[in-house]
Amino acid sequence: MSAGSVAVVVTEEIGLPSWDLYELSIPCTVFGKAQSDLADPWYELMLCGTGAGERPEDAAGTGLVLRTGYGLDDLVGADTVIVPSVPDPCVEEGEPLPRELIRALRRAYDAGARMVSLCTGAFALAEAGLLDGRRATAHWLHTAQLAERYPKVRVDDSVLYVDDGDVLTSAGLTAGLDLCLHLVRRDLGAHVANQLARRMVVPAHRPGGQAQFIDLSVPTTDDDALAPVLDWARSHLDRPLTVRDLALRAAMSPRTFYRRLQAATGTTPLQWLLTQRLGRAQSLLESTDLPVEKIGELSGLGTANNLRHHFLRHIGVSPSEYRRAWRQTVC
Repeated sequence: MSAGSVAVVVTEEIGLPSWDLYELSIPCTVFGKAQSDLADPWYELMLCGTGAGERPEDAAGTGLVLRTGYGLDDLVGADTVIVPSVPDPCVEEGEPLPRELIRALRRAYDAGARMVSLCTGAFALAEAGLLDGRRATAHWLHTAQLAERYPKVRVDDSVLYVDDGDVLTSAGLTAGLDLCLHLVRRDLGAHVANQLARRMVVPAHRPGGQAQFIDLSVPTTDDDALAPVLDWARSHLDRPLTVRDLALRAAMSPRTFYRRLQAATGTTPLQWLLTQRLGRAQSLLESTDLPVEKIGELSGLGTANNLRHHFLRHIGVSPSEYRRAWRQTVC
C-alpha cells in the first residue's frame, strides 16, 4: 500500500469565498497532516494555483490571500489530482474555465494521475472530457446544470460520491470528506481510514447518499385554479387522497387536472402526492420523537413497512437511519 503525492488545484488564489475554503480545507486536512503512526510515509500534499494574480483590494469573498507554492505544471507527475471546486460564475453563468487549467488536467490524466473532484470541481473534469461516458456526481443543487452542459456525462444526484476507478467525483461540502476518506481506505486500508475518521470525529462511512439531503419541495404553482387544492392536500396528507378526489375539489375532470398539474409542477399527481408525503415524513423525523408507525400514519404513507420501502427507494436510507443522520448533522 502506498500513499503517494496529492496535488490540490486552487482555482482562485485571492478572495476565496467561504464555500471554496471549506472544500479546500478537506483534502488539506486529510492528506496534508502527517499521520506517521498510521502510515509512514504519509501523503505528500501540493497546493497548485492557477496564478490568476488579482490585486487583493479587487478580490471578493473572504479577502483571504492564499499564495501557493506550486503551479498547474506540477499537476503532471502527481499520483492524485483533486479539484475542490470552481468559481461560481463558471457554474451559474457558464463562464469559461481557465484553458490552462483544462489543459493541465488532461496532461495529468494522460500521465497516469488519479483524478478527483469535490462538488463543482466536476465541471472542470467534465470540461476536460474526463467524465465522458462515466457516471459522476456533484452537489445536488448543480447536477442539473452539469447534466445539461455535459450530456455525455451520466450524472447521478443521489449519491455522496462515485468511484469510477481512476476518476472519482463527490457531492458538495461534507461529501468531499466522505470521498477523501474513501481514497485513504483504497490506498492504505480500512484500519487507517477508520482511525483517521475517529481523529477527525466523523463517521468512517455514512449510510445512504445525498438523496436524503435533497429538497423535495415542489415549486409553488402560479395556476390559480390549482393552488387552493394543493394547499388543501398538503394539510390533509394523512387522508387516503386520490387523483379523482383532488380533481373533484378543483372542479376539473381527472384528465384535465392531471394535465394542468403536470404543466404547472413538472410532475404527475401521484408523484406529487408521494413527494409531499415523503417531505412530511422527513419533517416529522427531524423534529419529533414520534415512532415510525405514527409518522407513516400522519404522512399518509401507511404502515411502518410501507414508509421504510419508500424511504429506501427514494431517500436511500431507512427512516431510522435518516433520523439518526439528521440529528448527527444538526449537532
